[in-house]
Order: sequence, then C-alpha cells, then structure tokens
Amino acid sequence: MRSTLFHLPMSIPWGDGSLPLFGPGLLLVAWLVAGAIWFARVARRQGATAACRQIAVPWGVVAVMIGLLPALDDGQGIPIRGYGAMLLTAAAAGTWLSINRGRRAGIDADAVLGLATEVFLWGLVGARLFYVIEYRDQFFAAGMSLSESLRNVINVAAGGLVVFGALPTAAVAAWRFARWHGIDPLRLADVIAPGLLVGLAIGRIGCFLNGCCYGGPCDLPWAVSFPAGTEVAARYPQADGGASVAVHPAQLYAAIDAALLALLAMAFTPLARRAGEVFALVLTLHPIARLLLEEIRVDEPAALGTPLSISQLVSLVLLALAVGLWWWIVRGAAPPGRATAGL
Repeated sequence: MRSTLFHLPMSIPWGDGSLPLFGPGLLLVAWLVAGAIWFARVARRQGATAACRQIAVPWGVVAVMIGLLPALDDGQGIPIRGYGAMLLTAAAAGTWLSINRGRRAGIDADAVLGLATEVFLWGLVGARLFYVIEYRDQFFAAGMSLSESLRNVINVAAGGLVVFGALPTAAVAAWRFARWHGIDPLRLADVIAPGLLVGLAIGRIGCFLNGCCYGGPCDLPWAVSFPAGTEVAARYPQADGGASVAVHPAQLYAAIDAALLALLAMAFTPLARRAGEVFALVLTLHPIARLLLEEIRVDEPAALGTPLSISQLVSLVLLALAVGLWWWIVRGAAPPGRATAGL
C-alpha cells in the first residue's frame, strides 16, 4: 500500500527563472490547446453548436481544477496519490472500452469521449459531495478555517469518494447527453455499463493503495496488514502501535467483483433481447454484491437507525429501481438492434 507515489514540482527551470506548471501555468496552456483541437475536430463532424454542448462543461470543469491545483501543494510539490492515479487510470480504461463498444454500436467515438468526460467529472462531484456530507466532521471540524476546509474538500486525490454518490449526478449527465445527441438512453447505458465496471474495478485498487474502504480483522491466508498512518491502522493497530492487524482486503474483493461483473455484462450483450437489459443486469447484480461486501467492510457505521450502512440502504433503493427498470424494459423498450447486439 502506498498512499503517495511521488511529487510533481510546482515549476520547471527556464532561463534564469522558472515557469509554473499548475494554476495559470503550462498545464493550463496545454489544456487550452487540447480543448481547441478537440472543439475543431467535433465541430468539423457535428457542427459548432454540438461541439459547444459536448465540450464546454467538461473542458471548463477541468480548467478550473487545474487552476486550483496549487492549493494542494504540501511543500514538496503536488503529491501524486496512488488513489488519484488509479482514478485516472480507471477513467481512461473505462472510456477506452466504451469507445470500442460505441463504435460497434454505431455511436461516434467523439460522442462517447464527450459522454465519458461528463460522466466522470459529474460522477466525481457527486461521489465527493456524498463523502463530504457523510463525513462532514472531517472537513468542517471546530477550529478549522474555511480555506482549510475547502482545500480538504477539493483534495480528491487523497481519497474519499462514495461510488453510490456518483450515480445521481452521473445519471443526469448521461441522460442530458443522450437527449442532446438523439441517442436512446437505454441503448447508451448498455454501451457504457461494462466500462463503468472496469473503472470501478481499477478504482478499488486505488482504495487498496490508500487504505480506505477496508475490511475487518481476519486470519485468512490472504489477509493484509496496512502501514502506520492509514485509517485502518489507527482503528486496528497492532500491539506495538504501528501497522494494522491483518484484515480482509475488502478493496480487492470489490475490484474482483466489479471485474467479473464487467465480463458478465459483455458476455450477456449479444444475448440481450431489448435495449437496456445489459444495464438492468448490472443494476440488479451490483447492489446485491455490495450488500454482501458491506458485511465484510467495517469502515461505514450503521445509518438512519437501522443495522445497515448507508451503502446497504442505497443498494436496496437501487434494487427497487432495477425492478422498475426491468418492468419498463419488458413492457416497452425497443429491441437492442445495432446499439447493443454483438458488442
């Protein structure tokens, strides 16, 4: 487990001085150039209006994030966390898979890339807000200044996301995107569902590196001990007060679960008879798996006066939504056609 992989310098030498990398620096300039190229490419194929709709929000959000990066300087530079690195890897892998599935479904790669960017960014916002609300005492403790609180809130790379919190914001972003581009939302959901799961699997490896989302003590051969300084080590320290006692690697269980579910979703795709069935399968099985995994995880307390964690309660809500989705699909959804068959 390695929370911080390395540090990026805040600037690079240039002549007798230096050039800033973050904030109003070289990274922002590079993003401006990349955005211009992206806009020109989409505008050439779909028109300037479609390009603005597809690019403006994700481009602007990333630009703002780049501008805020100097706030994360810990004196050694910008820390590159294992969690953040896996998060970006997850986004890239999930997007790559979705683009390939989209091409086979007749959906333009630029459209899938735009969708992936929006879903990732808005999902990130929702997942972070959920975590901040659930653990608000960590971010707005007594004696903590507003600037400290905001710095902690935006420091996503250090860990602290709730996957279920991403669902509302990501779903709204995907629905809006599908509406703008005239794509059936259910067909689009079928295309991206396996990519979301691949991203989740890689993201859980980031949780493992960070030492969050941990399981309880156990004596199984594959039990792991987390180093001093992690949350699990503080909760379950060894007698000498250093590393943690051996615990379930619940993060890796979740990663394996998501990877297997992604493979199942891809294998089921050619068998789907109606649009939305691939996504409905994922929406059914993932909450069930999460309900069971929460019995191993011990990082979330019981919520709302029940013996269940907040994630288990949300899982029950998702299962109810899955039942409704299956009913909707069986009653009126279109056949999968080119949008899902054979992906």
